[in-house]
Amino acid sequence: MSAHGPAAPLTATPSGPLSGEAHVPGDKSISHRALILGAMAVGETRVTGLLEGQDVLDTAAAMRAFGATVEKRGDTWSIHGMGAGGFLEPQDVIDCGNSGTGVRLIMGAAATHDFAVTYTGDASLRSRPMARVTDPLTLFGARAHGRSGGRLPMTVVGAADPVPVSYATPVASAQIKSAVLLAGLNAPGETVVIEREATRDHSERMLAGFGAAVETRKTEEGRRITLVGQPELRPQTLAVPRDPSSAAFPVCAALIVPGSDVLVPNIGLNPTRAGLFETLREMGADLRYEDEREEGGEPAADLRARFSPDMKGVEVPPDRAASMIDEYPILSVVAANATGTTSMRGVSELRVKESDRIDAMATGLRACGVTVRDGDDWWEVDGLGPGAVPGGATVATHLDHRIAMSFLICGMAARRGVTIDDVGAIATSFPVFRDLMEGLGATFQAG
Repeated sequence: MSAHGPAAPLTATPSGPLSGEAHVPGDKSISHRALILGAMAVGETRVTGLLEGQDVLDTAAAMRAFGATVEKRGDTWSIHGMGAGGFLEPQDVIDCGNSGTGVRLIMGAAATHDFAVTYTGDASLRSRPMARVTDPLTLFGARAHGRSGGRLPMTVVGAADPVPVSYATPVASAQIKSAVLLAGLNAPGETVVIEREATRDHSERMLAGFGAAVETRKTEEGRRITLVGQPELRPQTLAVPRDPSSAAFPVCAALIVPGSDVLVPNIGLNPTRAGLFETLREMGADLRYEDEREEGGEPAADLRARFSPDMKGVEVPPDRAASMIDEYPILSVVAANATGTTSMRGVSELRVKESDRIDAMATGLRACGVTVRDGDDWWEVDGLGPGAVPGGATVATHLDHRIAMSFLICGMAARRGVTIDDVGAIATSFPVFRDLMEGLGATFQAG
């Protein structure tokens, strides 16, 4: 039995050529920011491709509570914003559901307004510490009162006369950085964030896309991001780029299933997120970027992936790990279908994800007839060449959707297919995966 009911096995059988377009979900990080910055711009922002999961819908509801008009018309979301500093005092508690990103960014955006806001969330969110975000917000003049350990429900009393802040983040966190920058929008002068270790830069890019003056420079202290406060943010018309982590699965399937040619439109290619695609091209993948463009300050393109029988194993640079940490499981499946050894080092974080992803992938690949060596923070896969993975195994997913999807892709190119023990985690985290892959030509069998 799994946490969501009886285990539901699923088998991927050897597939014929994959073809067509794979429309993967929109990027969650960018969806949150599009709503918040749209609410802080003057006029109407129009957004297509918004990820309509519950986390993002909770952020939309929060922006309505602060006075923005947020509505969906057809495929387009319309946000009538009130300008930086224009939030109104909400009449009720702001419930951010399960979203740590949502609550931390919203806290930042509201912290330099002269009113109090109480935040809560579901049981999981109420267990997570918020002090690492509220601590820097107090430097602006805000005050935070929460449960023990800095947990929700929490009331943040906004700064009546906010002052600009210079803050060095104690841990690498795009959420902390973003909360401080959003708070800085309604403070005079320059707000500065210094991060020793670079984190995802969606906020900096989107702030610039909406017209804020943001400068990033490398210094001896680390990355120094300077924001000029009290800008007039300009409303935007933007298409949220689709999530590169979700795109990884149809892209990699096309590379290893003979005869395949798949287009994955409008994928975000932010350098802090696109390490997998860089690695695949180094291996010799026929992976092309078509119609390269910018959406709301973010680089994007349509990805065309074709069957690539001549891929070679590579050594993935350890400093690329941060930009592709969630993609190592599916990369290891591609590596098994390449020629030579692929080495992945500096990836100890994989041991503490939803599962121990190194162990889960190594065990499953070995059961499918692939040689894998692994250590605390590294693993190596010896490729068997295109179409040479024996398969035929039933593998444990450990309730981890990335493990489950990776082995289904593996089964599509293996001689005898692959069965996963439980499809439940995919249904929760990537519900359109099965329909999307079957639409390209994959065949899955339940039970």
